[in-house]
Amino acid sequence: MNKVLLIILAILLPPVAAFLQVGATKHFWINLVLLFLTFGIGALIHALWLVLTEQKA
Repeated sequence: MNKVLLIILAILLPPVAAFLQVGATKHFWINLVLLFLTFGIGALIHALWLVLTEQKA
């Protein structure tokens, strides 16, 4: 998938970007928990990290 599109998704919808990058793995679930615990800031940082470091499942 296009990296620019994933970065935009990571900013707007972090769990979606995490899912598209690594699938339904532990990183997706960590991102979902961060979304609720940190009001989105932690999820945004985590999703950007996943996309920019090109983590794979």
